[in-house]
Amino acid sequence: MAADSTPAFGAIIIGDEILSGRREDKHFGKVVELLKARGLRLTSSRHVGDERPRLVQTLKESFASGDIVFSFGGIGATPDDHTRQAAAEALGLPLALHPEAEAEIRARFGDETTPQRLQMGVYPLGAEIIPNPYNRIPGFSIANHYFVPGFPVMAWPMVEWVLDQRLAHLHHKVDYVERSVIAWEALEGKLIDLMEAITADFPDATLFSLPSVGGDGVPRHIELGMKGPVASVEAAMARITDELTRRGYAWEPRANL
Repeated sequence: MAADSTPAFGAIIIGDEILSGRREDKHFGKVVELLKARGLRLTSSRHVGDERPRLVQTLKESFASGDIVFSFGGIGATPDDHTRQAAAEALGLPLALHPEAEAEIRARFGDETTPQRLQMGVYPLGAEIIPNPYNRIPGFSIANHYFVPGFPVMAWPMVEWVLDQRLAHLHHKVDYVERSVIAWEALEGKLIDLMEAITADFPDATLFSLPSVGGDGVPRHIELGMKGPVASVEAAMARITDELTRRGYAWEPRANL
């Protein structure tokens, strides 16, 4: 599968507590890790608070993109949870109690099932459930968007389930790789001509340069690399490393991405 025919993956991380700093976001790094393990990559991420109008607008834009998106947080039943309602409004759909979600919630709480708890199974009409192995309160999916709780202990296994049960046909199908080296004591200004030549000669791949001033015993350096189709990236990196050596720079490979 060509890189440009593969759906893009995105993340939406919801919650005032993230934006205020009361809690640290852990989902971004984890979703990158889970995608990468399957030969996939994240191409966008947004943090949004619990303000419903802004969340509705964010979801409208996200649904319109056609991307595959994982949304974290805001699907509970408390007054500050707006994700289920915002998703329905963004799609112009009514909300309805999902029968499979109702069954899971009733199995979890038994005689202690309340209308408030059943609200956690109210989704936009036409949604499908995402099983929750931690406490049986499902998430839901609709329009290539997968909505899971904000708690990592629940969210991450649910994302893995989606990737392996719903999206397995996309695993390792993309002709894409990232490779880079660390060039010690290098300055970007003295390598711009090399970067320009590589960019011109390998238009189907993307060059990146990440300079560092060093510190704590680490000398200044540049991480110089390429991302894109495997053949182009490997050829470009061979050129880059040959030229770094010719110019007298010490370099070492960075772990493959």
